[in-house]
Amino acid sequence: MDYRRLQHFMAAVRHGNLTTAAYELGISQPALSKGIKTLERSLGVALLERGRFGVAPTPYGEALLARGQLVEAELRNAVGEIEALKDATRGHVLVGCGPTEANRLLPLALQRLHTSHPEIRVTVLYGLNESLMPWVRHGEVDFAISSIPQEPADATLVHDKLFLDKGVIVARVDHPLSKKRHINATDLASQQWVLPRSRELERQAFDALVKEHHFNIDKASVETTSTVLMKAMVMQSDMLTFIPKELIYWEEQAGQLMVLAESRLQWARQVGITRRRQGTLTPASRLLTEALRQTATSHF
Repeated sequence: MDYRRLQHFMAAVRHGNLTTAAYELGISQPALSKGIKTLERSLGVALLERGRFGVAPTPYGEALLARGQLVEAELRNAVGEIEALKDATRGHVLVGCGPTEANRLLPLALQRLHTSHPEIRVTVLYGLNESLMPWVRHGEVDFAISSIPQEPADATLVHDKLFLDKGVIVARVDHPLSKKRHINATDLASQQWVLPRSRELERQAFDALVKEHHFNIDKASVETTSTVLMKAMVMQSDMLTFIPKELIYWEEQAGQLMVLAESRLQWARQVGITRRRQGTLTPASRLLTEALRQTATSHF
């Protein structure tokens, strides 16, 4: 299989538009179309569905895309490793990062890396685990920094623990419950909540804790993937949320948010690095993971 034609196909899927994909690749749109049709003929299947509003992969295209992303990731890593061998101070890292880890851990680690290796470039993709894990699995990022499960659930991924954080109930500093020394189930059951969506680890932990402590709350008033929105709503109302404590570090310092005292609803979560089991990290990626480990040891 001609790798250039595979690149043409993957660019078309990525953009959903042949003209935009051709522009990215620096070729004409007819040349791009010809390359993809040649690839389709060689495989004997249609890889793209073409319509008025662009292109989308067929089931055959989806299968090729999944493998093609891994091939692309390994080639990117190989190029990065060769460049690093020529000059160990250079390289490019693609990393996925969760919202909590973007708060302090990653900025501190990037400062450490930049001090020792200023020529290394880093691209950070931001998201929750529901996005980060597929990005790692498909080779779209070299590794991700986020919550990791207590027990591995995906045999294709490896998780390296960095530090232990905890999920806590958070309120604004002048919330009606803020002065209570002991908060019971009745206090919490009567509140309005803004929470992560049900597929996120923090929400699953919250639901399990609620069940364990035998109290009921109405469905969350707001569910969101945005931690910015969660914190903003809590700061501007009497709503409560359940998020990692590290996520409100700066708001605690500024006297804007607080952890409700004596709440039994706390959950320990592991923060770590997730990478592909079969993948290889470039020297630049290894330098960033080491900076992350050193930062976790010294600050967390």
